[in-house]
Amino acid sequence: MKLRVGFVGLGNIGRPMAARLVAAGMHTTVYDVDASAVAALVDLGAHAAIAARELAAAADVTGVCVRDDEQLRAVVTGDDGLLAGASEGDMIAVHSTVLPDTVRELAVLAEQQGVLLIDACITGGASGAEQGTLTSMVAGDQPALDRARPYLDAFSASVLATGPVGSAAATKLCNNLVTYLEFLAAFESRLLAAGSGLDPDTLERVLISNGNLTEQMQSFLALHKLPAAAREDAGLQTMLAGFAGLAEKDLALTLEYAAQNGVELPGTERCQRLMRRVYGVIDPA
Repeated sequence: MKLRVGFVGLGNIGRPMAARLVAAGMHTTVYDVDASAVAALVDLGAHAAIAARELAAAADVTGVCVRDDEQLRAVVTGDDGLLAGASEGDMIAVHSTVLPDTVRELAVLAEQQGVLLIDACITGGASGAEQGTLTSMVAGDQPALDRARPYLDAFSASVLATGPVGSAAATKLCNNLVTYLEFLAAFESRLLAAGSGLDPDTLERVLISNGNLTEQMQSFLALHKLPAAAREDAGLQTMLAGFAGLAEKDLALTLEYAAQNGVELPGTERCQRLMRRVYGVIDPA
């Protein structure tokens, strides 16, 4: 029988993830508060739901890719949330970057009605989602991983088991720490080169040659190669402010998780306060 899947959260990464499910031939139902995002997936062959509750009733495995812990709780436990429409034996895979405790809390609530909720965090960005090359960090026991595998394979090049529920969310926080510190290092090294009369592009070639500059960092640096007038475009600034805000949120979660475990991360703490500068966000005068 064809796997029935659902997807909630059709943003920058969720939209191409859901599109990969459709392309894989799965019966895919989607939901988002943005009706235009839903319509775009329907044009590709997905089915629309008017609420998460309706979507859950039409899916065996549902992915959730919303912004934060608050949105995740609302999508899962709200009056029109997934648990209101899910049936015993259904699975919910959380792709959002949230606290491990949030996933564990929701997993307990889901278990009470026979629904399996796991964290299945992803890394690789929007381009990875479009190309089906994301890395999925997946928590849960082996039977759960095996059951989720056909769904995950639609958008993942690598599926890595991390341990019990909550461990994938924790791994994602550690992964994000590296990403944003790398962005900070790439930005400040280019800034120093330009400010001291060096050719930043020559520096970049050196960093690529010795392996210091990853493809993701190169893509990030492309922003800072734009002419000043282009970087000041209002639309671009709005987008960059959104990216910076998401980075600040993710790093705040990382720091909260670190504090819960008695770990001090002074470099990460400083990085979290610098994200608007790193992304080139121009604050109003």
